[in-house]
Amino acid sequence: MPLKVKERFVLLDRDGVINQDSDAFIKSPDEWQPIPGSLEAIALLNNHGYKVAVITNQSGLARGLFDMETLAEIHDKMLIMTSAKGGDITDIYYCPHGPDDNCACRKPKPGLLQEFSQDHKIDLAGIFCVGDSFRDLQAAWSVGANPLLVKTGKGQRTLKENPNLDTPVFADLYAASQFIISQH
Repeated sequence: MPLKVKERFVLLDRDGVINQDSDAFIKSPDEWQPIPGSLEAIALLNNHGYKVAVITNQSGLARGLFDMETLAEIHDKMLIMTSAKGGDITDIYYCPHGPDDNCACRKPKPGLLQEFSQDHKIDLAGIFCVGDSFRDLQAAWSVGANPLLVKTGKGQRTLKENPNLDTPVFADLYAASQFIISQH
């Protein structure tokens, strides 16, 4: 019997990593705009044997800023635009809760990462997780993953507030993706 090849994944935060972030939240498909090079970065990862999943907090749902239908439309736009650049996002995991809901899935808690791990039967130790906020890094650390910080989105603020981070830092998702593919 042939051996099953272990799937390789890279986990990405959404807002500030793939698309432009907003302190007023991304509330509609029109507001969802990719960061230059981010969709090409996903295609680059795919072309080097990595599957890509998105792990994202979406507290705008709990805050009443948009509904599930609108979130689905935003994600459809992201998937269509990624596909048009030759990339593929296999899964999107999101936390719909607000910061005061005390759920297990809102980053920095590891719930979404653990759900991904269970669904794909993948050990998260060593898997690359790309984020722009400290809570993205904390979630990755909590499951033994390898966090990478990008300077897009909230990345510059994260660096300023945490100047002694022991985490690789990259200009954007494309630069982080080049690093990831250089590791294997």
